[in-house]
Amino acid sequence: MNSNLNIYSSVLIALKNLIEVVAQLRDPDKGCPWDLEQTAESLIPYIVEEAYEVIDAIHSQDQNAIAEELGDLLLQVVLQAQIAQENNYFSLEEVTKSITEKLIRRHPHVFGNVIVNSTEEVHQNWEQIKAKEKGETLEKTQLLSNKLRRYARSLPPLTSAMKISKKAAASGFEWKNIGGVWEKFDEELAEFKEALTTSDQAHQEAELGDLLFTIINLARWYGLDPDQALRGTNQRFVQRISMMESFAERPLTTYTIEELETLWQQAKSKIREI
Repeated sequence: MNSNLNIYSSVLIALKNLIEVVAQLRDPDKGCPWDLEQTAESLIPYIVEEAYEVIDAIHSQDQNAIAEELGDLLLQVVLQAQIAQENNYFSLEEVTKSITEKLIRRHPHVFGNVIVNSTEEVHQNWEQIKAKEKGETLEKTQLLSNKLRRYARSLPPLTSAMKISKKAAASGFEWKNIGGVWEKFDEELAEFKEALTTSDQAHQEAELGDLLFTIINLARWYGLDPDQALRGTNQRFVQRISMMESFAERPLTTYTIEELETLWQQAKSKIREI
């Protein structure tokens, strides 16, 4: 018992120190100019970036990196709460109280007398409680459009596209076979090419989105993870650029496109040997 109390005490002290540091950074007289310029909106890209860096660290299984990246993500939470408190919107205390109460409320089988026998029953109870919190019927929250809207609103585009595709397919919005998906791909590719002949950027982006969504559906049919696939491509591209720089005798920006292609092929060959 004393051991647990010591752990909690240490965590609270560490959290208190972080809160005080952030408050100092935001101090109007003695704070950091960059931190003082930030708003809740301007920090949005950093929240996304830090979340992805946490994911990357978890994939690497480097525990030190995971701890560091979780700290960076926690900083974004504390910063958002600090800015909100300065504007008399809410405080970090209200944030923590709210999530604690929500966890207790949505786990009556742990903190109450409800008995569950499976993960599915836990999920059903969760959905019922969430619907009640929002003042909606369970039937309304279970509408396909509401589920898809949540995915589109709360997830990165690539991830939400796969979620939407899977959920829609499970509800009957599905091709009879993979041939139908490839036909749709050809159709969307042709429409995208046609859109590029116009000067309507909104139309071009709409057709590009349709093409990308069809590619997501192809990935789903073949059991591929598009997010992981693109992450791998990004990493390989960076690795090849790094290898090219190790071969180059001067900055890459000073090379012709033909010379860069030669370095690129050398880099690909070298990486295959590793």
